[in-house]
Amino acid sequence: MGFLAGKRALIIGIASNRSIAWGIAEAMKREGAELAFTYQNEKLRPRVEKFAAECGAQATLPCDLGNDDEISALFDTLGGSWDGLDILIHSAAFAPRDELTGDFVEVTTREGSKTAHDISSYSLTALGKAARPMMRGHSGAILSLTYMGSVRAMPSYNVMGLAKASLEANIRYMAYALGPEGIRVNGISAGPIRTLAAAGIADFRKMLDHVEQNAPLRKNVSIEEVGNAAAFLCSDLASGITGEITYVDAGFNIIGMSGYN
Repeated sequence: MGFLAGKRALIIGIASNRSIAWGIAEAMKREGAELAFTYQNEKLRPRVEKFAAECGAQATLPCDLGNDDEISALFDTLGGSWDGLDILIHSAAFAPRDELTGDFVEVTTREGSKTAHDISSYSLTALGKAARPMMRGHSGAILSLTYMGSVRAMPSYNVMGLAKASLEANIRYMAYALGPEGIRVNGISAGPIRTLAAAGIADFRKMLDHVEQNAPLRKNVSIEEVGNAAAFLCSDLASGITGEITYVDAGFNIIGMSGYN
């Protein structure tokens, strides 16, 4: 019996079987959790339903994170099948592609900033607000995905770095607000992984090479490694952990300067 047996998990953000959300779904399925997925729009629905079938997910439901009515409807529908929710995974972020390359000051716009913060950060609060009634009394766990560009300036990350910094503050404030109800909120800061989302970042291959050459473990991490960490953080094994950002990046975040040749 896995350490998530009897837990019910809603996973937001599966777009492909190379995504971090998929790695989390596989780890949680392996550990015995009952899963439900969401899809952003009708175009993505068949793809997500295929992944749901592979994972034995109990439901595949629509949810546009920019639409409060859809978020509310998501939990109304889910509540018809489940009498509670133990785990909520927020693995979604977005910024306009043309603001993810070039000079940060030059390319960043007001509208782009609003979009990046709305989808990448505020949506976690909106989901937490809507999920709260279903998570009370279930030792609930909410988990989101961030990146080191939230705390350090990174080439081509630009406005997404600001949005991820907002997300990490969001995690801490939500942990403080929801803790008295037994709901924990944490984040994972994963190293670079070749996903669909990463395809929008310029020179991403160079980033992967740099991490592999300089991280203490001399490798890049996989979606499976992030999934395992997520499963742990959302389990009762991590019952004393909340408001934390856990790095799963082969140790790259501890490096101040790469070694000399």
